[in-house]
Amino acid sequence: MREIVLVLDFGSQYSQLIARRIRELGVYAEIVRHDITAQEVAKLSPKALVLSGGPASVCEEGSPLMDPALLKGGAPALGICYGMQLMADILGGKVQRQISREYGPATLQVDVSDGLLGGLERNLDVWMSHGDYVAQLPPNFRVLAHTGDCAVAAMGDQAGRLFGVQFHPEVVHTPYGKEMLSNFLFKTAGCSGGWTMANFIEEQTAKIRATVGDDQVICALSGGVDSSVVAALLARAIGPRMHAIFVDNGLLRQGEAQQVRETFTKDYPLNLTVADARAEFISALSGVQEPERKRKIIGKTFIDVFQRHAREIPGAKFLAQGTLYPDVIESVSAKGGPSATIKTHHNVGGLPAKLGFKLIEPLRELFKDEVRRLGAELHLPRPMLARQPFPGPGLAVRILGEVTEPDLETLRQADWIVQQEIHAWEGHHQLWQWFAVLLPVKSVGVMGDQRTYANVVAVRAVTSLDAMTADWARIPPEVLARISSRIINEV
Repeated sequence: MREIVLVLDFGSQYSQLIARRIRELGVYAEIVRHDITAQEVAKLSPKALVLSGGPASVCEEGSPLMDPALLKGGAPALGICYGMQLMADILGGKVQRQISREYGPATLQVDVSDGLLGGLERNLDVWMSHGDYVAQLPPNFRVLAHTGDCAVAAMGDQAGRLFGVQFHPEVVHTPYGKEMLSNFLFKTAGCSGGWTMANFIEEQTAKIRATVGDDQVICALSGGVDSSVVAALLARAIGPRMHAIFVDNGLLRQGEAQQVRETFTKDYPLNLTVADARAEFISALSGVQEPERKRKIIGKTFIDVFQRHAREIPGAKFLAQGTLYPDVIESVSAKGGPSATIKTHHNVGGLPAKLGFKLIEPLRELFKDEVRRLGAELHLPRPMLARQPFPGPGLAVRILGEVTEPDLETLRQADWIVQQEIHAWEGHHQLWQWFAVLLPVKSVGVMGDQRTYANVVAVRAVTSLDAMTADWARIPPEVLARISSRIINEV
């Protein structure tokens, strides 16, 4: 049985990052609601619990709570920020409001260098973000570390295997945070590790075979990393009974549709059907400007096209999709937790009922970087795995305004130049994603001694490690200058 660590989500922006860091250490972590019951947890038999941070205050009425039995049942637990304060409050300590928030870098001074902080230096850089503090320790706890502004920056009950930290060990701004998590997982909780993509393949292959039996499966293949990995995983599990359908919606980047065809007919042959629906999508989007409405129209049109082609495959009872953990988190808050909905994804929710298929989502609990590692284990072509994230609605949401054929062609050409020039820059490996956006404005300029009034293209480029948080990329001015010059002269 797979060992599991449960992350109780109290609405922190870092809950998903906590799970990802634990997985990086070779232990499977799953995010659950903060109000999960002790009985529900017992059914999952976790090796440990981690209580996330959150924006609320333990001192305020209506703040998110947890089943107190979870801290008294013997399971190791680590509370982070709000999680530590809630742990202290439940177990008989005292939490108070701080006069001013402590936010940003701090120096942790270690008082007890064993257990959670074992093997670490006496002074450590950490990242703080809190407005409350533990004013009185619960019984059997002792102070493990402090900072200049926080007397209880880490606390622990070694015998009870309960620990709390006021800082965030999961963020990169706490350089030794992974070592702290490792101490908790392996020394305190007794985890064995060993959760790898190779193990995941074997686990999911067996699960798919047991679920599907002798039936046929249809896979919605976009050509992106996620759906490609799903198709490859299904092909490994059930062979030609996996039917991949690629819907060419006319909203793809330069040469992308042809690349998908060639990859999955030559480089990595699959049971592939190509549905040319370019005219249908463009017609459906005529006159539409609002981005969210575009997404919904594209989602509905995709269903219509997909359903027509799916009917031609006899005996198909299952639909496989490349839904990832971030897709689920953005569309509905994580496991029903207190996080906010960001946007809708056309491949999350609704499709099974409309299409009449049972749903298979083998990547639903994986982050993007894990999916790339999985694809490498399945020997998918490297260029496919290196493909940048691309939204389901494609270029339609990178044209701010009505989607027309001329604007699509303009954006494709501009985007292709952006792709080429940034990829030629030696620092492009630091970037997560880069692309062009066609804005619904025009700008006055002068070219060739003549006044011009022309379209504006924006370049958007970001860095990210996990597709959950991002920062704008620092691209050298000379690279941007080449992009600008080429777009002006070539598009």
